[in-house]
Parts: sequence; structure tokens; C-alpha cells
Amino acid sequence: MGSYVPSGMSERAEMLQKIGVSSIEELYAAVPAEMLVKDLKLPQGKSELEVSGEMTAISEKNKVFKTILRGAGAYDHYIPAIVKSVTSKEQLVTAYTPYQAEISQGILQSIFEYQTMICSLTGMDVSNASVYDGATAMAESVAMCKERKKTKAYISATVNPQYLEVVRTYCSAAGTDLTVIPEKDGKTDIEALKAAMGADAACFLSQQPNFYGIMEDCTALAEATHAAGAKYVLCCNPISLAICKTPAEYGADVAVGEGQPLGMPIAFGGPYLGFMATKTAMQRKLPGRIVGETVDVEGKRGFVLTLQAREQHIRREKASSNICSNQALCALTASVYLSAMGEGGLKQAAKLCTSKAHYFASELTKIEGVELVYDAPYFHEFVTTLPKSAEVLSALENAGILGGLETEKGVLWCVTEKVSKAELDRAVAIVKEVLA
Repeated sequence: MGSYVPSGMSERAEMLQKIGVSSIEELYAAVPAEMLVKDLKLPQGKSELEVSGEMTAISEKNKVFKTILRGAGAYDHYIPAIVKSVTSKEQLVTAYTPYQAEISQGILQSIFEYQTMICSLTGMDVSNASVYDGATAMAESVAMCKERKKTKAYISATVNPQYLEVVRTYCSAAGTDLTVIPEKDGKTDIEALKAAMGADAACFLSQQPNFYGIMEDCTALAEATHAAGAKYVLCCNPISLAICKTPAEYGADVAVGEGQPLGMPIAFGGPYLGFMATKTAMQRKLPGRIVGETVDVEGKRGFVLTLQAREQHIRREKASSNICSNQALCALTASVYLSAMGEGGLKQAAKLCTSKAHYFASELTKIEGVELVYDAPYFHEFVTTLPKSAEVLSALENAGILGGLETEKGVLWCVTEKVSKAELDRAVAIVKEVLA
């Protein structure tokens, strides 16, 4: 990306002459007059002190919650202090796409370490260097699975609705036929899946835990998908993988997900990173960049960009994706977080998530009118009925607690390891008081 240097009047006149017009107005003669802005009416500039004051006033309108009981795709986990300490170093925070990649050995090594950790988490053989977010990762996986005679994609209705919309958009742009498999009792209707998939099925996508927090029988979903000759894509919560089966153990061909829980704050929704990993048989179909390990002419360990299937490097019509970068700093953050937590720390965080969520659910459902909507195992999210939901959530908000998310099925609650028992008891007391 080059810098913008404004041209002077003489340079403009010379350029206009070369083009064959006499003025800027003549250059834009094809633009309808009503679309041309003659006067921007910009206000006078302000001093740094004045701008700082205005920005502070705007920021103070934000509501900052001390206790967060909502997830639905963005999760409030504890982040060790060392994560920010490492990733804020100027050698790392300013790193951008390495165009002459092999010169940037430090960045390549950090990506390689990230890829290795994602493979360890998911049980897969190879990972890419990350994509934009979890929804993008899920959408990109469809293109990975398409073949000449297998062009139809299937997705469960129990995935995050925002992810589903992104997949719809990608499929629409690519001319891919997408079918949504209905849910039954909060889980994918496996019989509907079996009935829907034909010989032209390319892939089936589901989520574990799903949007309602439920742990589905993904082994059965994988078997049904493979029986139709299609690929199984599983979107997963990376924290849950510390204590739950990996996508590889379920039989998934591709594992995708949102890496935000791995050391990134909620931060108004980003930036985040999407992780993608697969088996060796499909490694050449992974979009974006992949860092590989090699040795140099002196036999020393080194890193290179390899298996690049992006349109910048091969004939555009042969490219599987137009993803041409990766979320390098976010991927580094995930690596530092996983290194700081270690296997034991990650397992402890996951166990605290699920134990606290089950405690909170048990206390909530002691209140008359509050019941679990689904009788199914869950990780750290669950759906309940909630009478006077607007009043209850407003009361929680006034107490500095962000309550669950209202959905068509009920209120979706989430508990992470950050929330203390005292905070959960306080939330329960407020719900009880409003419903008394």
C-alpha cells in the first residue's frame, strides 16, 4: 500500500491535458449533477485537547458490565496479564502481511507455532494461519469441500444464526445450493439430514456446542454425512476442546471456529480470528496462507509460506478463496494465551466454565417459572424460560450484570470461569426478586 501525496495545480492540469479534458468538472461530466457534492460544509477543526474531551464524553456513554452472563459467540474469559505484555511489544504489534515472507522469520515462526497449537486442540493434521473470524472460517470451509459433481452444501439450523447468514452470503455469491437441516429438540434432526443428502452432497456443517449450548451427537452426524459421500465440517468452541472430544475424534474432515476465547477480550466485537484445520488428505484445499517448516542451505531450521492457494499466487480461476492475509496479531495472541495457560490451565478453565454454568442453571430453575428448555448435556451455555424477561434483564442491567440473550426459544445464558459464585448468587437473587 503506497502513501497518498496530493498533487499540485500544475500536476493536475498536466494530467487533465494527457487525459484530454480541460477541467475536473469535465472529467466528471458523466456523473449526474444531483450526485455531485459542491460544498462539504465541514466544521472548523479542533485542538487535540478539544477532540480528546469529545471522544472521552462519547466513550462514557458506553455501559460497562462487571458481570457478564451472555455468550452467543463472544465470550468473557480471564486473560493472563502476560498475554497483553507480550503481544503489545512493538516488534509484534506492528507486524503486517510479510510480502517477502521468508525474510520475516519471526512472524513466520509465530504463525507456525499457532498452527501447531490449533492442530493439537482440534486433533487435525494441518491448520492455516487463520482467517477473519469464525463465521468466515465456516463459510470458507464450504468451498474447500465442493467438487465437480458434489456441489450442494447442508448446514444445521442449530448453528449460530450470524454464522448461518455469512454462509448463506458466501454460497449465494458462489452459486452454491445451501440447504438448512431443521432442528429437533434443540439438536440437528439427523433423520432429516439423512433424507436430504443425495449423491451431489458436498458437505454438512454443524456446531459443537451448538447455538443453544447443547452438546450434539457429532459422531452420528459424521457417520450420516460420510454415508452420503460428503465431508463433515464441525465448528467448535476452542475452550471446550480442553475437556471434550476433538473434531478429529468425532470424525470431522474439517474443523473451524472462532478463536476469540483464546486470549482476546470481547472488545465491541473484534478484531477476532477464525481458525481452520483439516486432515492431510484435504490440506491443499485450505484457503489463505500456511507456514511450513524447512531447513536453509546451511541446514538450519527455517520457515516458509507454503501450499498457497490464494488468488495472489495462482491463476485466479483456480483459486479456492480470495482470502489473502491472516489475523496475525490475533493468532499470536491465541498462541501466547495457550502457552500461558498450558494444558492444565486450559482444562481448569473449561471445567470451571461447565461446573459454574450447571450451578447457575440449578439455582435459576429453583425459581418458579424458570425451567431449562432442553433436557440435553451442555458445556457453559443453556436456554431457560424466563417470565417477565424484559423486566428481569433490565433489573440485572441496572445492577451491572449483563443477562442472557433473548431468543425465540427462551433466554440463552452463559457462564465462564470469570464469574464468581457470589456474582451468580446475586444474579439469582435479582431474578427471584423480580419474579416474586
